[in-house]
Amino acid sequence: MALQRIFLIWFAYLVVITVLIAAASIFIYVYQTPRDRSSFVTFMCVFSIATLLATVMLLPVDVALVSSTTSSALGRRKEWATQEEVDKITFSLTVVYYSLYFLDALLCLVGIPFTYFWHEEYDEVAVEAGDQTACKRFWAATKYTLAFIAVVIVLVLVGFFAPILENQVGHDLGYFRRFLIENRGEHAFTFLLGFVTTIGSCLYVFYTPSGLALLPVLLIRKPYSFSNQTLIDSTAMQLDFNRERQRQLEGRCGGNPALLSSKDRRELDTLVREERTLIRRQRLIEGRQEDDQSWLVSVYSKLKAIFRPFRLLGGFCLFLVALLTWISLLMTVIDKLTNSPCKHHCGYMLGRTKFNPISWVLIQSSRIFPIDYIIFALIVFLFFWASVVGIVAVGIRFLWIRIFQIRKGHTSPQAMLLATAMLMLITLGLNYSVVMMLAPQYATFGPQTFCDLAPRSSAEQPDCSNHRHLVKPCSEKAESTAANKNCTSSVASTILNRVALNFPLFGALLFWAHFLFLGIYLVILVASVVRSRRLDERQLDEDAEEAEEESLLASTRRSGNAT
Repeated sequence: MALQRIFLIWFAYLVVITVLIAAASIFIYVYQTPRDRSSFVTFMCVFSIATLLATVMLLPVDVALVSSTTSSALGRRKEWATQEEVDKITFSLTVVYYSLYFLDALLCLVGIPFTYFWHEEYDEVAVEAGDQTACKRFWAATKYTLAFIAVVIVLVLVGFFAPILENQVGHDLGYFRRFLIENRGEHAFTFLLGFVTTIGSCLYVFYTPSGLALLPVLLIRKPYSFSNQTLIDSTAMQLDFNRERQRQLEGRCGGNPALLSSKDRRELDTLVREERTLIRRQRLIEGRQEDDQSWLVSVYSKLKAIFRPFRLLGGFCLFLVALLTWISLLMTVIDKLTNSPCKHHCGYMLGRTKFNPISWVLIQSSRIFPIDYIIFALIVFLFFWASVVGIVAVGIRFLWIRIFQIRKGHTSPQAMLLATAMLMLITLGLNYSVVMMLAPQYATFGPQTFCDLAPRSSAEQPDCSNHRHLVKPCSEKAESTAANKNCTSSVASTILNRVALNFPLFGALLFWAHFLFLGIYLVILVASVVRSRRLDERQLDEDAEEAEEESLLASTRRSGNAT
């Protein structure tokens, strides 16, 4: 029976990984520009995103495996769950977690940069002339990637030689003290994981709450749009006004722009550029009008109208779920802020958190696997989707300067790689947030319980079959012999608790970042509800310019083939 349950748990995990790979592939395919696709870039993006999501989705497997060793109703371990068997389960999970985390760090800090430089080094003219080979391109990309490899080595060395804390300024942490007992290799890995997770949380608290607030509003609110005929009339009116103003300026100088003042020459140049933009916009709208006459577009428009009520219902449900997660995070951060025994000295760790709606739902559903897995997967997918919406809405920026814009069908490979790196870092921040803040009780012990009754002898387990009121949920505060013997914490919580305890600076930064998360969510939610949507003419002009460039490239290829 135990082997069948373990097989079912791992089989469900493999099914989820398959779905994640398909979802990551669809995401990359939809957003990447068709005219500049790269198979290597696509593979790296899909593989990186799927690996990070597989790391996060390992938590329900972790909880289910350690919880399968105990009987929640009786508060005692099952007959087959000897300490040796439990150690085998936790060891196998530890190997899987360490492998995935290390792979995530390498992909984010080395794999993505190498792929970026590999794509940048491609020169079509040099390849056709025979001046660029795969070896030269590989060496050029490797030279630029060496800086990132050096950063990884420095982080590992800093973590390796960082002092291991013996005690946290006199605080008796009880259960958490065993997290300090580790070798230097684990210490170095913990530092690397804490550093990357902290960087990811900086992106997580800005992009994810923005998307979490915008996503339900985008589904509920009817999109602002003009009919094609209205856009054509508006553009034609602006074009007529532009050309009339040009005629006035040219009539003033007799057709010789050199006779105009510097102010009038600047105005004339601006009008000429604006005329080209309006002509491109007019062509794009006319092309869209022709496409709208096809039967496929007509059927799609009718289906959108039919499913509009379901879209409204889905948006309202997403808003309720997002609000529930916000409340759960708020309850946890307040609980840790007020009741943590060591505050910032141990990253605001807490032995047992109070009631948390999300954690309670997951614990109750975990009694029947895989219901908790499905709920957990939906929550993770919601946060990941919100992160994508946040990156699309805000773009890839350095401070206030936009570097790249993420758009469906118009995202360059370079922008796609940077967006993938950001999503990887955000997912690491999400992983810490889910385990330590959103559902801490579920992520640590799941539905495990223990019998708080003194056994007759040290060789026997306490029997609570007639004392159900003495069956208590496992927690870090439970220091009885029965609790230490029956309760097994998840490997994910052990690793992340080690980060917060061994490096309190990381733990404190990760904790306080969630207050920023909660505040940004409220600000964006209020702004998205109050602000009215309008037609983005800049976006329309960018689409027109790209359509014209693609048309010119296509005509150039045709002429080249004919020649």
